[in-house]
Amino acid sequence: MKKLLAVILTLAMVAAIALTATAETAVDYSGVKLGAILLHDENSTYDLNFLNGIKEAAANLGLEESQVIIKTGIPESEECTNAALDLIDEGCNVIFADSFGHEDFMIAAAQQNPDVEFCHATGTKAHTENLANFHNAFASIYEGRYLAGVAAGLKLNEIKEAGKLKADHPVIGYVGAFTYAEVISGYTSFYLGAKSVCPDVTMNVQFTGSWYDETEEKNAAQALIANADLISQHADSMGAPSACEDAGIPNVSYNGSTVESCPNTFIVASRINWAPYFEYILTQKAKGEAIDTDWTGTIATGSVVLTDVNEAAAAAGTVEKIAEVKAALEDGSLKVFDTAAEGFITVGGEALTSYMADVNTDANFEKDTEAVADGYFHESEYRSAPYFDVQIDGITLLNAAF
Repeated sequence: MKKLLAVILTLAMVAAIALTATAETAVDYSGVKLGAILLHDENSTYDLNFLNGIKEAAANLGLEESQVIIKTGIPESEECTNAALDLIDEGCNVIFADSFGHEDFMIAAAQQNPDVEFCHATGTKAHTENLANFHNAFASIYEGRYLAGVAAGLKLNEIKEAGKLKADHPVIGYVGAFTYAEVISGYTSFYLGAKSVCPDVTMNVQFTGSWYDETEEKNAAQALIANADLISQHADSMGAPSACEDAGIPNVSYNGSTVESCPNTFIVASRINWAPYFEYILTQKAKGEAIDTDWTGTIATGSVVLTDVNEAAAAAGTVEKIAEVKAALEDGSLKVFDTAAEGFITVGGEALTSYMADVNTDANFEKDTEAVADGYFHESEYRSAPYFDVQIDGITLLNAAF
């Protein structure tokens, strides 16, 4: 009887401890209200990605519909500051903006409202502004682009083996928006992923001067298709994917699957899943705890993801190879910008052994931080936004006015 009583008391104590722990870890989100400022709307794959992240985070946290207000079509101007102030008037205490050019206008609003948290995707200034309520966020999307590049390289090998290359070696065409580090980091990591399985590949890049211009992106893709065996992009419309579908050219997209519109040519796409970040900033605000000045999501946090592979267009073995490479990225045995591997990253035929990166943003874009160490370029470790802007061998820029 005594033993039975002891067991019952022990179970009761365990249950009490569990209930106490649950009560201590429960977060009350009733006092948070998110205001989001988006450059475009759901017709932009870039902005749609944020919209989906907001919806997913709100559902996961159990937020009421009234706790999220979204403003779309907000340009990179004082309209952004005004939109932020309007959101504050509507009770929002966490303000988020999604476009690089929103940053200065978000900073202006943050300076005026120290009790409101301002969070900005893709920005570069939070770590030098010294504003406790202004924060930047990005993710190691270069890892996702590398994985997508592996899929591209395998497809190029397949085309090569079939004797259907347009030149004497595989060529990728890439539609880029601007000659910013974010785009350079993206197309370079994609190229390196392809090169890791298709060593003789080269890439041509055509810039449009806009994040979202369907006509220009389609024109750029069509111009590249004349000499390329596969197309990818860092731009936000359906211009390039639709051009590929029309021409029957394999395409690796960005920010989401285009398989419904391009079932014959879409292979895979990488994207940043922003839901973990929205959950993080809202939870920190609800708990009254600080938000990281620079937050970098990773594959491990679920912030860098790939769509399902379209096996109707992909090369055989793509799913398995992606899984293998992803595991190596996760355990750290593989580095995207590997400067130690012989011949993998060269500039003018020479190995990249040192590079001063522009990490601390200033008007003169001065290089201030050594980024190569321990055999690789340390992308997104000194701030969240990319700063890899090295022009490596194997990649040709067809225009650079942007």
